[in-house]
Amino acid sequence: MIQRLYRSRFFRFATGLVAGAALLAACTQMPQNSGETAAMSATPSAAPAAPAPAQLGTQWGEGIESKTRTVVAKRLSEQPDEVASVGYNEASAVRHDVGNNPERRLNLQLAQGDVEWSVLDESNRPLPLQRARRGSSSSSGSSSSDMFRLAGIEGARYTLRFRNLSDRSYEVIATVDGLDVLTGKAGSLRNGGYVLRPQETLNIEGFRKSQSEVAAFRFATPGRAYAANTEAGDVRNIGVIGAALFELEQPQAPRRPRRDATPPQPSAFPADGAYAPPPRYRK
Repeated sequence: MIQRLYRSRFFRFATGLVAGAALLAACTQMPQNSGETAAMSATPSAAPAAPAPAQLGTQWGEGIESKTRTVVAKRLSEQPDEVASVGYNEASAVRHDVGNNPERRLNLQLAQGDVEWSVLDESNRPLPLQRARRGSSSSSGSSSSDMFRLAGIEGARYTLRFRNLSDRSYEVIATVDGLDVLTGKAGSLRNGGYVLRPQETLNIEGFRKSQSEVAAFRFATPGRAYAANTEAGDVRNIGVIGAALFELEQPQAPRRPRRDATPPQPSAFPADGAYAPPPRYRK
């Protein structure tokens, strides 16, 4: 199936993105102001803790085709309807966090049940989510008794899936290891996101490289993680996936692509674009 993505800006509309064959998605971005950025990335706790060490991060994987178009969308409020996160690590570290007989789920219900969030493996099966014990810490060191954990396998690919069960449209902002999946910059509620239309499904398969391609999410050792090999990354945030939802006014129909559009031209400064720059591994 051909996936199509749509993106826009909040108040100032720009190029668009989004994914899914039967889905219509888009991005919006809040204008900058003098207030502090509300980051979605995990912040290490000041309180002493003894978490299991972070043994998995997310690597910048192989390219996956993912087409984009433009859509106009506007948030109903500057306040998100939901902010949630899921921790991940190697299986033994997850067992350390969740203990014996943890609560298990295959998905999380967001925005009062309007949106179903799951993390899929390479066979499109949901990875089990297990609730951490009260007082336990995430792999990044932050205390979060309500955070669910999932066990990953080094080298395995995964996908973030958001299924809209409602008649409302939502903007989905997603981060992996504290980095925005669209821009590769530090996660913020002011960043643009994907538009998830009523009764549709959004699959986010990787960090966006361009309007036509993403870099697959693959579990990797922390040293190979994208967050450890890009200027915007912070290794303290490795091991956490974030999601925020904003309800939208009903987006307008996507623009038709121009047949006489100029083909992409080589860029002398590709990292200065609107999408995630490639990692720079240490020698």
